[in-house]
Amino acid sequence: MYRQTSLVAIATIMMAVPGLASENAVPIEVAPATPRTTMQQDEHQPALTMKEAVRLALNSDDPYLLEPGVRASAQQDRAVADSQLPDPKFRATFANWPTNSFSYTQEPMTQLQLGLSQSFPKGDTLKFNRQKRQALAGMEQARLDLRRREIVLDTRQNWLDLYYWTAAREKVLASRTAIAELIEVIEAIYATGRETSQDVFRAELELSLLDDRLVEIDRQDAMVRARLARRIGQDAATKQVTASLPPMRHPSDIAPLTERLSQHPAARVQEANVAVADKDVGVAREQYKPGWSVNVGYGARGADRADLATVGVVMDVPLFTQKRQDKRLSAAKKDRQAAQLGHDTVLLDLKKMLDSSYADWQRLQKRVGLFQSVVIKRAKETSEASLTSYQNGVTDFAELVRARLAELDAELNLLKLQSERMKAQAQLLFLEGEDDA
Repeated sequence: MYRQTSLVAIATIMMAVPGLASENAVPIEVAPATPRTTMQQDEHQPALTMKEAVRLALNSDDPYLLEPGVRASAQQDRAVADSQLPDPKFRATFANWPTNSFSYTQEPMTQLQLGLSQSFPKGDTLKFNRQKRQALAGMEQARLDLRRREIVLDTRQNWLDLYYWTAAREKVLASRTAIAELIEVIEAIYATGRETSQDVFRAELELSLLDDRLVEIDRQDAMVRARLARRIGQDAATKQVTASLPPMRHPSDIAPLTERLSQHPAARVQEANVAVADKDVGVAREQYKPGWSVNVGYGARGADRADLATVGVVMDVPLFTQKRQDKRLSAAKKDRQAAQLGHDTVLLDLKKMLDSSYADWQRLQKRVGLFQSVVIKRAKETSEASLTSYQNGVTDFAELVRARLAELDAELNLLKLQSERMKAQAQLLFLEGEDDA
């Protein structure tokens, strides 16, 4: 649009100024646009869509995404191991051996004893240990789901940032081209003595400021691509993004969204933490029950004496529980209460995030509609009116340049609003969840 408008403006101004193409015109040297300093991009590569970026991020070998699955598998293994009985103990003893002769048959009580013992933990301790490990495995699985949503959100937001800076560079570059062409015209007019040097200097200043904008855009572009490369890899991050914003699923209304917050992975992580603390309470309760062990033994004696057999039971007697079992149970209950408070805190944080993101999304939709229907139209009309006024000698060249830059700022603001609106929409989908994400 800027290129087409600038050509029309130059032609109009040249026709309005007699003698502009005379021999008095001086040659013009306009600095070229700032070259792109970001990663080299292959124009022949297919454009990177948001959907493709998300797919690459979820299918990558990112350790951040793989870690919870490994931890969940480890907890499942521990659930099996921690629910088993302790290993039995074997005992071999040379009992009552005479030290004066070390004879096996000298004394009646001399014997070779072999024994075996098996311990049984208190109550249902093993069951609670297994359930605790299973709850920890469930926590890691919920953490994996949470990280998948975080990666989808982060990838979408970085893609939208890259889209904005790419489109902004195109618009600023087009505006710079238009301003540079107008500078050629005004310097040619100045050579005929019909303009002052102030107009030339002001135009060149605006051109330099546009060059600075391009440098900043390239800086932001490089930073966004570096963040995106963390998710999808360096090769994919060097691709150009598509020229238009992609469609994204419309989030649900705020009421059903609020109801689904309890199923959010962040809430399920804390819910699993409450379950773990609850199993610790169960283990603490079982400590009031006696633990016991069974011992069996066999004593072999020499000199045709009868061998001896032994069977025994050893049992814990939890009599003094005030400073041991009572305190452990009290601590376990407090840990469970703290875990429940953590769960409630996460739900409140999710609700705050939902309210904020939903309000942001709705207001941004209104602002985008306002810019599309009113602001952009008025900025274009103002720019065209400034050109007409300048041709008629009503306004100066600086006002014409300001109108052009105001139109550029309006279009950049619209781009930013569209990008931010889709970021808020992505945030809502992060809270709601997507089956196809």
